[in-house]
Amino acid sequence: MVQFLLRRHWIGRIRLALTFLGLPYTVCSPGLSVGTMPSSAAPHVKSRCPEYPGSKIQRFPVPDDKVDWSQDWPQYNPVIYTDPLVVKKPVWADPDIDAFSPQFNTVDGAVDRTSFEGSYKIENGRPLNPHGRTGLSGRGLLGRWGPNHAADPIVTRWKVDGEGEKVQHSESKQPILQFVSIKRKDCGEWAIPGGMVDPGEQVSLTLQREFSEEALNSLAVPPSERAEIHKRITELFKSAGFEVYKGYVDDPRNTDNAWMETVAVNFHDDSGNSVSELPLQAGDDAGQVQWVDVDSSFPLYASHSHFLELVAKERKAHW
Repeated sequence: MVQFLLRRHWIGRIRLALTFLGLPYTVCSPGLSVGTMPSSAAPHVKSRCPEYPGSKIQRFPVPDDKVDWSQDWPQYNPVIYTDPLVVKKPVWADPDIDAFSPQFNTVDGAVDRTSFEGSYKIENGRPLNPHGRTGLSGRGLLGRWGPNHAADPIVTRWKVDGEGEKVQHSESKQPILQFVSIKRKDCGEWAIPGGMVDPGEQVSLTLQREFSEEALNSLAVPPSERAEIHKRITELFKSAGFEVYKGYVDDPRNTDNAWMETVAVNFHDDSGNSVSELPLQAGDDAGQVQWVDVDSSFPLYASHSHFLELVAKERKAHW
């Protein structure tokens, strides 16, 4: 906790110095959530991290006052980059923009190219990130031109003592929530288990599938155990759940022409006798998986800290 506060203080001092010099102050630190939710007052931050993830590609520096596309900036010369894996045309990726004719802002065959942010602009045949410039064009690590839809299942339970009573936080005096968190293999950051919505797939099925595969490793367990997992997961996920967020995600993989959007839904095991009793086991995309206390001091990937804050407020739990 002390180290986290010191890092925040250090970043704040750097931002202040850069502001005096009239320079952009996009600061990204692995595992540290800074300015997670974009808005007109706080432009997307992680989407402008200097070095694009999984590469040595450096973004063209974009200061806060030049993020919005409405700002005239003739000098803007973004780096063009699409990851070699995406270029190889895997089944989850679009072809190059010049090789097909996508129908943007609509459901294009089985691919949903609509945005939760509303209608986005098309320039020279390419969609423009609705939250502005990122310093990099192309698709980067993302498969789709335009919005790339994901689903994030936030599975929670109450933290209880040996007697089964809710544990209260010593300072806030509010009960402590726990959620299932995975440690991502690609960047080493802790995150909500989630993944991409397959073409034509209902988001509700994506939420259940991704949690089963990433947090319970359902694809690798014996058939007998798989049946029990499926039973409990189906029971929890058939509940309405609490829709925490739907929209743009300030993700380090975003580019000028491809970006992440998600639906985050909280499924709460209130009694603690449903999913809570299943053994957690990391799937292919996760290095580790465990129940983690919901707390503002715990740094998470992309916008996930903000999602947990909303869940804590909804459940009247400690944050």
